[in-house]
Amino acid sequence: MQLQNIPQIKHANSDNFFLLSGPCAIEGEEMALRIAEKIVTVTDKLRIPYVFKGSFKKANRSRVDSFTGIGDEKALKILKKVSETFEVPTVTDIHEISDASMAAEYVDVLQIPAFLVRQTDLVIAAAETGKVVNLKKGQFMSPESMKHAVTKVTDSGNENVWITDRGTMFGYQDMIVDFRGIPTMKQYAPVVLDVTHSLQQPNQTSGVTGGRPALIGTMARAGIAAGVDGIFMETHFDPANAKSDGANMLDLSLLEKVLTDLTAIRATVNSL
Repeated sequence: MQLQNIPQIKHANSDNFFLLSGPCAIEGEEMALRIAEKIVTVTDKLRIPYVFKGSFKKANRSRVDSFTGIGDEKALKILKKVSETFEVPTVTDIHEISDASMAAEYVDVLQIPAFLVRQTDLVIAAAETGKVVNLKKGQFMSPESMKHAVTKVTDSGNENVWITDRGTMFGYQDMIVDFRGIPTMKQYAPVVLDVTHSLQQPNQTSGVTGGRPALIGTMARAGIAAGVDGIFMETHFDPANAKSDGANMLDLSLLEKVLTDLTAIRATVNSL
């Protein structure tokens, strides 16, 4: 599943799912280290291969006054510090071609946001860094169409590619996950389920995205049962006051119970 190709990945041979988790955006060093420390403690206990997630900037805001970041280099340096402090790999989003080479100097996995996954030049730029490329499935795309996004990466000489499903638009203000797409996309690359963005409620009249975090555990359990390789889950110790996507993040205090349940389900799936 290519986990061995990621520097500092632990428990790569545990037969557990792997986890991409952290805050939506890097708000500062203290908060990033605090969140990482908790997740590392839990994932080590449960032998879950773990990649710390944090966006160094948010370019896809509904309103011009929304939080976009603390500065690119400052946030990327915090991601590097998390990696060095806890000996874990990191993943961040990129939005422009120039972001690829810049972010690749600091992180191990480059993530292509769902709304940009058809941007050929951006995908190729990420692939050419040699880093793992995590392709978010567009909310507007079928599972079958993700084959072409994967091919853009592999045709660029990079076999290290994942697909992350984050739901499909269901009307204007809701998302739905079609679990029939999981086995389809697994034909192309390892598949991750983004259980927090799949519960977003976009396009609210306030210009601030809503969410249904009470269903995170339900969504994640369904994903593991459906055979996903990894789980993507944003978390924060104070979601109500998070500067980005607080409405659909998991409260950090609930993380251990959710991951313990998922590990038990994964063990059952593995035994079938």
